[in-house]
Amino acid sequence: MSFLNVSFITLVRREIHRYLKVLFQTIFTPLVNSILYLLIFGVSLGDNIKLQSGITYLAFIIPGLVMMACLNNAFQNSSSSIVSGKFSGDVEDWRVVPLTTQGIIWALCIGALSRGFLVGFLTLIVGELFYYWTYGEIIHIQSYFLFLVFLTVGAIVFSLVGIIVAIWAKTFDEMSAVGSLILTPLMFLGGVFFSIQSLSPFWQQVSLYNPLLYYINGFRFAMLGESDVSLQLCLIVSVLSLFISFFIAKYAIEKGSFQRW
Repeated sequence: MSFLNVSFITLVRREIHRYLKVLFQTIFTPLVNSILYLLIFGVSLGDNIKLQSGITYLAFIIPGLVMMACLNNAFQNSSSSIVSGKFSGDVEDWRVVPLTTQGIIWALCIGALSRGFLVGFLTLIVGELFYYWTYGEIIHIQSYFLFLVFLTVGAIVFSLVGIIVAIWAKTFDEMSAVGSLILTPLMFLGGVFFSIQSLSPFWQQVSLYNPLLYYINGFRFAMLGESDVSLQLCLIVSVLSLFISFFIAKYAIEKGSFQRW
């Protein structure tokens, strides 16, 4: 690809180096949050919660926590990079370097993807340790191909959403508001901690309009072979949202403002 040049590689390295400099904030903090979720919901309350599918509640929430950690960190990486660059003036240089809009997008996505994968896989390791400690066995992934597909597509989509939100936001407060008031509720209501089969028919229909439901259930199918919605629908929604978010992010970079106000 034409954008695979020194500028592209430099931007990718910058994105990765940026979060590696603050490992405690970017890696260990979300990992501690996942450990707390596993302790409180999976271990302490898990035996009291019975699922219709017959799988244990701890096994049920591990895929959701892995996906949630991956998506959230991918969003945080790309969005914080642009917003902090607005204040320092770094992003203004993107308009003059020999790098296309697609090059900028994919460099940011690769950096966000690496962080999302790192936190996601660490969360998976911790989840497997909790499961082995509780039940004396590990969760065997049913499809490694689907595992990587949903994790990769989900992380890229959320890094693209992070780009869109960061270009719109003028301050860190506005960016945080989107994450706290919109994305976090969608994650929690996307089936991380509960099956939509346990909801009333009305709320089941409402949940079907949440795109995160399809990422989480597709990933859960890859790990456990169980899903509240069909695998085909999960794949369609995931790929469709990838194309939509990419073109919106491309438009935002080309037409948006990199000024902080």
